Amino acid sequence: MLKAKLGMSPIAWWNDDLAELSDDVSLEECLAQSRSAGFTGMEKGRRFPEDPKLMLPILKKADVTLCGGWYSGTLVNEEMAINKDRIWPMIELFKAVNAPCIVYGEVGRSIQGDRSKPLATKPKLEDSEMKSYARKMTEFGEWCAEQGMPLAYHHHMAAVVETEPELDAFMNHSGEGIPLLLDAGHLAFAGGDPLRAIDKHHKRINHVHVKDVRMDVIKKLDRSKQSFLDAVALGAFTVPGDGSLDFGAIVQKFADHGYEGWFVVEAEQDPKKNPPLKMAQVGHKELMRVMTAAGYTVETQGFPNV
Repeated sequence: MLKAKLGMSPIAWWNDDLAELSDDVSLEECLAQSRSAGFTGMEKGRRFPEDPKLMLPILKKADVTLCGGWYSGTLVNEEMAINKDRIWPMIELFKAVNAPCIVYGEVGRSIQGDRSKPLATKPKLEDSEMKSYARKMTEFGEWCAEQGMPLAYHHHMAAVVETEPELDAFMNHSGEGIPLLLDAGHLAFAGGDPLRAIDKHHKRINHVHVKDVRMDVIKKLDRSKQSFLDAVALGAFTVPGDGSLDFGAIVQKFADHGYEGWFVVEAEQDPKKNPPLKMAQVGHKELMRVMTAAGYTVETQGFPNV
């Protein structure tokens, strides 16, 4: 029997890039709401303390484990040493609270956080640049793992690895030292096929974001004028069960390849139009349905035995 854990990202409650898409909800309330919906994990957000002595009691009280968190990496245009120095406190923190991995998101040359830059102006790497970048990422991933905290590489809209061909090139030129976070929503937004990507790259996948998309919103975008953040504000993303993707097929595909571990709902949208607690309940219900059908046993323990 395959085992799965279900987590959420606090981005449904407070958006780090778009202040207007944030609810005035405390960390404790955010954790309580997601836990009440059935989720046992939460990825790190800006309202989390950086000291494990402060974080652990909050997690324990909420009966939630820290199931990952975003690191804004800049290896595409900055030195390895700079990134090692910047990620080190995060490695120490994540080890202290027994988190499974750090999510590496490349923000170097990216336009994902710039609302003035249309989607069509996203950075592109030449073949030689992609090879060099992939080798560098592999070395960085190996170093982080040696320190006791593996990475999970997050392909992302408006970044240097966005499309399915870019993901394939990155995976072909990188090594096992840099595992992959597969995000079905980002790949579908970029015109890719999540099922095909899972088939191709399943051996390297160590973390999963179950982000759904509203394809009607995405299809109406003018990519020559509208930015990634515009798309988010318009409601491009949502939770499983509320969007266009077939998570029954996606989760079954993971099961077919024997994936075990975290499935994390990361669905940034307007909390006033889509209340986070309600959306968490919708997402959890759908995930439990498709997980059960795929033969997964979903773990119910929250706070880990640190």
